[in-house]
Amino acid sequence: MYLASTDLAILFPDKQGIKDDILFQTVSDQANVLQPKGLFIPLSNQQDKLIEAIANGAVAAIWTQGECLPSYTPNHFPVFFTADLAEAVNKLLLFYLEYVNGEKNHKMDTTNFIFSNKKLLNKNNETYDIAVMVNKIAEVKARNSERRG
Repeated sequence: MYLASTDLAILFPDKQGIKDDILFQTVSDQANVLQPKGLFIPLSNQQDKLIEAIANGAVAAIWTQGECLPSYTPNHFPVFFTADLAEAVNKLLLFYLEYVNGEKNHKMDTTNFIFSNKKLLNKNNETYDIAVMVNKIAEVKARNSERRG
C-alpha cells in the first residue's frame, strides 16, 4: 500500500498546494535520485535542491515551518510543513510501518524509502532507529514480492 497525501495531511495539517489524493511511490531526502511520484524531505541543507527533486520526479515535499519556499515552487505543488524535519521522518516512518503491518492484502505495492544518512535522523538514543524501520519496510516489500511469483 502506497503512502498517500491524505495520510500526510493527518500527520502534518499545516499544508499548501492542491488537495488531490496523491499516492507516493518514493520518499527521499536526496534531490539527485530518481524518485517517481516522490515525496521530497530536504534534510541536510537540501532546501536549494527542490528544483532538482522535482526534475527527478518529486510531486510533493515536507518543509520546515517558517522557511521560505523557493520562488520557482509551483502554486499547486503540495507542501506539508513541520517544525522539525528529522522528527517528521520518524513520525512518517512509524505511521507507515504500522500502516503496512496492519494491511491484510499481501500482494500490495509499497512506498520505497531512500535516505542517505539514517544516523542524522536519530537525534537521541530514545528514538526508534530509522535504519531498523527502513529495513522492516524493505522486508515487508520483499515478502510481498515473493508471494506474487
